[in-house]
Amino acid sequence: MRLEGKKAIVTGAGSGFGAGIARRFAAEGAQVLVADINQEAAQAVASEIDGTALRVDVSDKDDVTTMINTAQETFGGIDILVNNAGCTHLPTPLEEVSEDDFDRVFAVNCKSIYLAAKALIPIYKSQDSGCILNVSSTAGLSPRPNLNWYNASKGWLNTATKTMAVELAPSGIRVNAINPVAGETPLLSSFMGEDTPEIRAKFLSTIPLGRLSTPEDMANAALYLCSDEASMVTGVCLEVDGGRCI
Repeated sequence: MRLEGKKAIVTGAGSGFGAGIARRFAAEGAQVLVADINQEAAQAVASEIDGTALRVDVSDKDDVTTMINTAQETFGGIDILVNNAGCTHLPTPLEEVSEDDFDRVFAVNCKSIYLAAKALIPIYKSQDSGCILNVSSTAGLSPRPNLNWYNASKGWLNTATKTMAVELAPSGIRVNAINPVAGETPLLSSFMGEDTPEIRAKFLSTIPLGRLSTPEDMANAALYLCSDEASMVTGVCLEVDGGRCI
Protein backbone atom coordinates (compact mmCIF):
# COMPACT_ATOMS: atom_id res chain seq x y z
CA MET A 1 0.00 0.00 0.00
CA ARG A 2 2.73 2.44 -0.99
CA LEU A 3 0.21 4.93 -2.39
CA GLU A 4 -2.43 4.58 0.31
CA GLY A 5 -4.55 7.72 0.49
CA LYS A 6 -3.09 9.19 -2.72
CA LYS A 7 -5.25 10.58 -5.51
CA ALA A 8 -3.90 10.04 -9.01
CA ILE A 9 -4.70 10.86 -12.62
CA VAL A 10 -3.27 8.63 -15.36
CA THR A 11 -3.76 9.73 -18.96
CA GLY A 12 -3.86 7.24 -21.81
CA ALA A 13 -4.83 4.71 -19.16
CA GLY A 14 -7.26 2.72 -21.28
CA SER A 15 -4.49 0.46 -22.63
CA GLY A 16 -0.77 -0.26 -22.69
CA PHE A 17 1.59 1.37 -20.22
CA GLY A 18 -1.14 3.66 -18.85
CA ALA A 19 -3.42 0.76 -17.99
CA GLY A 20 -0.55 -1.05 -16.28
CA ILE A 21 0.28 2.05 -14.22
CA ALA A 22 -3.37 2.63 -13.28
CA ARG A 23 -3.77 -0.98 -12.15
CA ARG A 24 -0.61 -0.89 -10.04
CA PHE A 25 -1.46 2.44 -8.45
CA ALA A 26 -4.91 1.17 -7.47
CA ALA A 27 -3.42 -2.05 -6.06
CA GLU A 28 -1.09 0.10 -3.95
CA GLY A 29 -3.97 2.06 -2.44
CA ALA A 30 -4.45 5.06 -4.74
CA GLN A 31 -7.72 6.41 -6.04
CA VAL A 32 -7.27 6.63 -9.81
CA LEU A 33 -8.91 8.71 -12.50
CA VAL A 34 -8.55 6.71 -15.72
CA ALA A 35 -8.35 9.24 -18.55
CA ASP A 36 -8.32 8.15 -22.18
CA ILE A 37 -9.59 9.40 -25.52
CA ASN A 38 -11.32 6.00 -25.84
CA GLN A 39 -14.22 6.15 -23.38
CA GLU A 40 -14.96 2.41 -23.53
CA ALA A 41 -11.35 1.48 -22.84
CA ALA A 42 -11.18 3.94 -19.94
CA GLN A 43 -14.39 2.54 -18.47
CA ALA A 44 -13.16 -1.05 -18.75
CA VAL A 45 -9.98 -0.31 -16.78
CA ALA A 46 -11.80 1.90 -14.26
CA SER A 47 -14.37 -0.83 -13.60
CA GLU A 48 -11.59 -3.32 -13.00
CA ILE A 49 -9.79 -1.15 -10.42
CA ASP A 50 -12.78 0.65 -8.88
CA GLY A 51 -11.58 3.90 -10.41
CA THR A 52 -13.21 6.80 -12.23
CA ALA A 53 -13.29 6.86 -16.03
CA LEU A 54 -13.24 10.01 -18.14
CA ARG A 55 -12.92 10.59 -21.87
CA VAL A 56 -10.12 13.10 -22.37
CA ASP A 57 -8.37 14.48 -25.42
CA VAL A 58 -5.14 15.61 -23.74
CA SER A 59 -4.42 18.08 -26.55
CA ASP A 60 -7.68 19.95 -25.87
CA LYS A 61 -7.60 22.70 -23.23
CA ASP A 62 -11.24 22.28 -22.17
CA ASP A 63 -10.88 18.51 -21.82
CA VAL A 64 -7.75 18.87 -19.70
CA THR A 65 -9.39 21.46 -17.47
CA THR A 66 -12.39 19.16 -17.05
CA MET A 67 -10.04 16.29 -16.15
CA ILE A 68 -8.36 18.28 -13.38
CA ASN A 69 -11.68 19.59 -12.06
CA THR A 70 -13.24 16.11 -12.12
CA ALA A 71 -10.39 14.65 -10.08
CA GLN A 72 -10.63 17.51 -7.59
CA GLU A 73 -14.37 17.09 -7.19
CA THR A 74 -14.34 13.28 -7.12
CA PHE A 75 -11.32 12.68 -4.89
CA GLY A 76 -11.13 15.94 -2.95
CA GLY A 77 -7.60 16.56 -4.18
CA ILE A 78 -4.81 15.49 -6.53
CA ASP A 79 -1.42 14.12 -5.49
CA ILE A 80 -0.12 12.50 -8.68
CA LEU A 81 -0.44 13.16 -12.40
CA VAL A 82 0.97 10.67 -14.88
CA ASN A 83 1.20 12.18 -18.37
CA ASN A 84 1.22 8.89 -20.26
CA ALA A 85 -0.94 9.61 -23.32
CA GLY A 86 1.12 9.76 -26.49
CA CYS A 87 1.14 9.10 -30.21
CA THR A 88 3.57 8.68 -33.08
CA HIS A 89 3.71 8.77 -36.85
CA LEU A 90 4.60 5.79 -39.00
CA PRO A 91 8.30 5.35 -39.81
CA THR A 92 8.79 7.89 -42.60
CA PRO A 93 11.65 9.98 -43.99
CA LEU A 94 11.50 13.27 -42.12
CA GLU A 95 10.72 15.40 -45.16
CA GLU A 96 7.76 13.16 -46.04
CA VAL A 97 5.91 13.35 -42.70
CA SER A 98 2.69 15.29 -43.29
CA GLU A 99 2.06 18.54 -41.49
CA ASP A 100 -1.09 17.04 -39.97
CA ASP A 101 0.91 14.15 -38.51
CA PHE A 102 3.56 16.54 -37.19
CA ASP A 103 0.94 18.73 -35.53
CA ARG A 104 -0.81 15.72 -33.99
CA VAL A 105 2.41 14.31 -32.52
CA PHE A 106 3.40 17.61 -30.91
CA ALA A 107 -0.13 18.36 -29.72
CA VAL A 108 -0.47 15.00 -27.94
CA ASN A 109 3.13 14.53 -26.79
CA CYS A 110 4.07 18.12 -25.92
CA LYS A 111 1.19 20.58 -25.78
CA SER A 112 -0.67 18.21 -23.45
CA ILE A 113 2.08 18.61 -20.85
CA TYR A 114 1.75 22.40 -21.03
CA LEU A 115 -2.05 22.25 -20.75
CA ALA A 116 -1.94 19.90 -17.77
CA ALA A 117 0.66 22.04 -16.02
CA LYS A 118 -1.41 25.20 -16.58
CA ALA A 119 -4.43 23.56 -14.95
CA LEU A 120 -2.69 21.62 -12.18
CA ILE A 121 0.31 23.62 -10.95
CA PRO A 122 -1.77 26.29 -9.14
CA ILE A 123 -3.41 23.49 -7.16
CA TYR A 124 -0.08 21.88 -6.35
CA LYS A 125 1.40 25.22 -5.30
CA SER A 126 -1.54 25.89 -3.00
CA GLN A 127 -0.87 22.61 -1.17
CA ASP A 128 2.95 22.86 -1.31
CA SER A 129 3.18 19.35 -2.73
CA GLY A 130 2.50 17.24 -5.78
CA CYS A 131 4.06 14.76 -8.14
CA ILE A 132 4.13 14.70 -11.95
CA LEU A 133 5.45 11.77 -13.96
CA ASN A 134 5.93 12.17 -17.71
CA VAL A 135 6.12 9.05 -19.85
CA SER A 136 8.82 9.84 -22.37
CA SER A 137 10.78 7.36 -24.52
CA THR A 138 14.23 6.09 -25.36
CA ALA A 139 13.48 7.76 -28.72
CA GLY A 140 14.21 11.09 -27.07
CA LEU A 141 17.66 9.87 -25.92
CA SER A 142 18.79 7.54 -28.69
CA PRO A 143 16.71 8.35 -31.80
CA ARG A 144 15.71 5.72 -34.32
CA PRO A 145 15.82 6.68 -38.02
CA ASN A 146 12.49 7.57 -39.62
CA LEU A 147 10.75 8.22 -36.29
CA ASN A 148 12.21 11.72 -36.61
CA TRP A 149 9.52 14.06 -35.27
CA TYR A 150 8.37 11.55 -32.66
CA ASN A 151 11.99 11.39 -31.46
CA ALA A 152 12.05 15.18 -31.30
CA SER A 153 8.81 15.36 -29.31
CA LYS A 154 10.24 13.01 -26.68
CA GLY A 155 13.50 14.96 -26.55
CA TRP A 156 11.35 18.00 -25.83
CA LEU A 157 9.60 16.07 -23.06
CA ASN A 158 12.90 15.13 -21.41
CA THR A 159 13.94 18.79 -21.31
CA ALA A 160 10.48 19.88 -20.17
CA THR A 161 10.69 17.40 -17.29
CA LYS A 162 13.98 18.84 -16.09
CA THR A 163 12.97 22.48 -16.42
CA MET A 164 9.67 21.82 -14.62
CA ALA A 165 11.55 20.01 -11.86
CA VAL A 166 14.05 22.77 -11.20
CA GLU A 167 11.44 25.53 -11.28
CA LEU A 168 8.83 23.76 -9.17
CA ALA A 169 11.12 22.22 -6.53
CA PRO A 170 10.85 25.24 -4.17
CA SER A 171 7.07 24.64 -4.12
CA GLY A 172 7.51 21.04 -2.99
CA ILE A 173 6.54 19.67 -6.40
CA ARG A 174 8.51 16.78 -7.92
CA VAL A 175 8.64 16.12 -11.68
CA ASN A 176 10.25 13.02 -13.20
CA ALA A 177 10.04 10.97 -16.37
CA ILE A 178 10.41 7.36 -17.39
CA ASN A 179 11.96 6.50 -20.74
CA PRO A 180 10.64 3.13 -21.90
CA VAL A 181 11.90 1.15 -24.82
CA ALA A 182 9.05 0.04 -27.10
CA GLY A 183 6.73 -2.53 -25.58
CA GLU A 184 3.72 -4.67 -26.24
CA THR A 185 1.32 -1.75 -26.56
CA PRO A 186 -1.00 -0.44 -29.29
CA LEU A 187 1.82 1.82 -30.54
CA LEU A 188 4.26 -1.01 -31.25
CA SER A 189 3.12 -1.65 -34.82
CA SER A 190 3.35 2.09 -35.52
CA PHE A 191 6.95 2.20 -34.33
CA MET A 192 7.92 -0.76 -36.44
CA GLY A 193 5.83 0.16 -39.46
CA GLU A 194 4.88 -3.49 -39.86
CA ASP A 195 4.86 -6.24 -37.24
CA THR A 196 6.56 -9.22 -38.86
CA PRO A 197 8.87 -11.79 -37.24
CA GLU A 198 11.82 -10.36 -39.19
CA ILE A 199 11.18 -6.73 -38.22
CA ARG A 200 10.49 -7.70 -34.60
CA ALA A 201 13.76 -9.68 -34.45
CA LYS A 202 15.67 -6.67 -35.81
CA PHE A 203 13.96 -4.43 -33.28
CA LEU A 204 14.78 -6.78 -30.39
CA SER A 205 18.43 -6.99 -31.47
CA THR A 206 18.88 -3.37 -30.33
CA ILE A 207 17.80 -4.19 -26.75
CA PRO A 208 20.62 -5.86 -24.74
CA LEU A 209 18.22 -7.65 -22.37
CA GLY A 210 16.53 -9.12 -25.43
CA ARG A 211 12.88 -8.36 -24.81
CA LEU A 212 10.34 -5.60 -25.20
CA SER A 213 9.16 -3.65 -22.18
CA THR A 214 5.84 -4.45 -20.51
CA PRO A 215 3.17 -2.38 -18.77
CA GLU A 216 4.31 -4.03 -15.53
CA ASP A 217 7.87 -2.77 -16.06
CA MET A 218 6.58 0.78 -16.42
CA ALA A 219 4.19 0.41 -13.50
CA ASN A 220 7.04 -0.66 -11.20
CA ALA A 221 9.16 2.34 -12.16
CA ALA A 222 6.21 4.73 -11.96
CA LEU A 223 5.24 3.42 -8.54
CA TYR A 224 8.67 4.20 -7.12
CA LEU A 225 8.94 7.68 -8.66
CA CYS A 226 5.43 8.66 -7.53
CA SER A 227 5.75 7.25 -4.02
CA ASP A 228 7.14 8.93 -0.94
CA GLU A 229 10.15 6.62 -1.25
CA ALA A 230 11.34 8.94 -4.03
CA SER A 231 10.85 12.12 -2.00
CA MET A 232 14.42 13.23 -2.82
CA VAL A 233 14.15 12.40 -6.53
CA THR A 234 13.20 15.07 -9.05
CA GLY A 235 14.27 15.92 -12.60
CA VAL A 236 15.19 12.31 -13.37
CA CYS A 237 14.57 10.72 -16.79
CA LEU A 238 14.76 7.05 -15.84
CA GLU A 239 15.66 4.67 -18.64
CA VAL A 240 13.51 1.54 -18.36
CA ASP A 241 14.85 0.12 -21.56
CA GLY A 242 16.72 -3.15 -21.13
CA GLY A 243 19.98 -1.37 -21.94
CA ARG A 244 18.77 0.18 -25.22
CA CYS A 245 20.44 3.55 -24.53
CA ILE A 246 23.83 2.22 -23.47
